[in-house]
Amino acid sequence: MKTTRNLSSCTAVLVGKKATVDGSTMIARNEDAGGGINAKRFIVVKPEDQPKTYISTFNNFQLKLPANPLRYTETPCADLRNGRWGESGINTDNVAMSATETEFTNTTTLGLDPLVDDGIGEEAMLTVVLPYIHSAREGVQRLGELVTKYGTCESNGIAFSDQNEVWYFETVGGHHWAAERIPDDTYVIAPNQTGIQEIDFNDSQHFMYSADLKEFAEKNHLNKRPDSFNFRDIFGEDVQSDHYYNTPRVWYGQKYLNPEIKQDPQSRTMPFSRVPAHLVSIEDVAFILSSHYQGTDFDPYGKTGTPETRQRYRPIGMNRNQEMHILQIRPDFPAEHAAIHWLAEGVNIFNSPVPFFANCLDTPKNFKETPERTTTESFYWLNKLIAMLADPFFAEHDLAAMTAVSESRKFGFAKGRSAVTKADQEFAELSKAELPKWHTKINNEVAAAITDNLKDLLNQLVLLRAEKMVPTFEKGGEL
Repeated sequence: MKTTRNLSSCTAVLVGKKATVDGSTMIARNEDAGGGINAKRFIVVKPEDQPKTYISTFNNFQLKLPANPLRYTETPCADLRNGRWGESGINTDNVAMSATETEFTNTTTLGLDPLVDDGIGEEAMLTVVLPYIHSAREGVQRLGELVTKYGTCESNGIAFSDQNEVWYFETVGGHHWAAERIPDDTYVIAPNQTGIQEIDFNDSQHFMYSADLKEFAEKNHLNKRPDSFNFRDIFGEDVQSDHYYNTPRVWYGQKYLNPEIKQDPQSRTMPFSRVPAHLVSIEDVAFILSSHYQGTDFDPYGKTGTPETRQRYRPIGMNRNQEMHILQIRPDFPAEHAAIHWLAEGVNIFNSPVPFFANCLDTPKNFKETPERTTTESFYWLNKLIAMLADPFFAEHDLAAMTAVSESRKFGFAKGRSAVTKADQEFAELSKAELPKWHTKINNEVAAAITDNLKDLLNQLVLLRAEKMVPTFEKGGEL
């Protein structure tokens, strides 16, 4: 297994509570690490297991941590030799964090405020922030203080949510940042580019930022439109590759949730947030994060368009998908039963997310133990194997294989929904103290059922592929 890691190139989806079907807040993201393989685990970190001092094996960032951390879920790398990369989780105060969406600051800003090699980065952010915050707003405040004090080694977008609020935090340069509370009735599709637009410096309820952000821009003549303060235009990049790598992902996500709006896939002016044409579900978010321009000339598996158009734009569902999380905080349940960490692993075109009640004590063995070598006993590797077998079938438009994948995904979504519904009907019979152990049991059961179904799918794909090997010969006539 590799001991180096390239920056993630992810896609994020954020949805406010008035834009979802059940009033939940949702933050979600594909973790698309460099290279096709970057094995992941899913664990619960207990307070006694949280370090007192964080020392990064990625860039030697070091930080003494506060006392009394909360328990939280986390999706770190299987191989910790080059950093932890905690990426996603929900703590026991029902605060969710997704870190990070890799972004890019323009060269002028980087020249004035260079990145800090040993500053805080994606690798450390979740682990040093999530256990110590009690609201999404506190998450913005803590991370902002750390970026200001220690600097950051990268440009990133980070999502926070709780039962009421969704925030998106973006760093620019080594020490500057801004965060926006996503309006409750809107959603955001965030690719690998700066997204936040107009900042209202008189609205502290919806915007936070580094103390000298406005002064920094004015002093260095960065704002080409002084009658406004467009964070994206002032600090972000707009290079040719963005129009093939980034903006088409925003276009397709907004096309799905707002089909009535016509836009150019290469437009840089698509709005950061939109009010959806219909309320958004878990399945909608998962569809976006597994999408590959279906129904357009840009689908790499498609039959329309040309060979060039089918490879023109970077899809959302792709070979570099390592894990997908949808962090849902629900409104109509007590705090100890409100949070669900939906998790998929492997390539999202071929998988479905498993619901885990975040108020749990442990995760299933095949989720928390991911060896360096391929094995069907690991949930990560099982899903990667399925993707390797399914991909050529999709390229061949093999109906039997595509149907098998579709049916398996349907089973996963249905089983997950059924498990959540059943748990919602039964949890009130238990005391608060009993719920973490009970949630752990419920999580294990649904994960086992979906794992078993995936093993069936793997078997079907192997049988189908065996008939398509190149060296084959069918003898005609009588034997």
